[in-house]
Amino acid sequence: MESAYFITGTDTNVGKTWATLALMHYFQHQGKSVLGMKPVAAGCVLHEGKLKNEDALLLQQHASIQVDYELINPYAYLQPVSPHIAGVNNPVDLDTVGEALRTLQSLADRVLVEGVGGWYAPINEQQAVSDLAKFLALPVIMVVAIRLGCINHARLTYQAICASGLPCAGWLAMCTDPNMLNREENIATIAKALNTPLLGVLPYQDVADFDFLARQLTVG
Repeated sequence: MESAYFITGTDTNVGKTWATLALMHYFQHQGKSVLGMKPVAAGCVLHEGKLKNEDALLLQQHASIQVDYELINPYAYLQPVSPHIAGVNNPVDLDTVGEALRTLQSLADRVLVEGVGGWYAPINEQQAVSDLAKFLALPVIMVVAIRLGCINHARLTYQAICASGLPCAGWLAMCTDPNMLNREENIATIAKALNTPLLGVLPYQDVADFDFLARQLTVG
């Protein structure tokens, strides 16, 4: 069992944060201490005088151990735009992220690192989420939003992960569209197309119950 995973998605707003929180609860149910990390976040608000991101605050809230916010989210940007634009005056440095991750790994049994946007979303002028994942050298868990177009998005993202040389530890089916037609058939088609295990199907919820979502998972 790995001590850390990188969580990526097939696009923006596919449910990466909810999936990450479900994974955190899953490992906590196994008796593990768990921390979540969102190295790069755009669309932050001033909170106690500092820019903070709603998703990163959730990761901090659900962690087994309380740590400084800056370790969870080293790069917090005000504008809700691509990080390479939002962070033009404070670009993401991979070494800074790596140092924060090593600190978190020294504190907990498991660390879940949530990416930003999709696999090829730029995080600075030269590098993308894929470069961050490769730098951290973590196995990848792919979150697939089960909605129209999901088969193509899942296959393309999976191929890109494999091309990076990183292992894909599995994928999660995140049911984001309550009116999705042939949901089960779409999930089955993706499962057949990918040479990596389906770790769980997370049903649509208006308000997340992370303990319930955690019970839908099987990792390892």
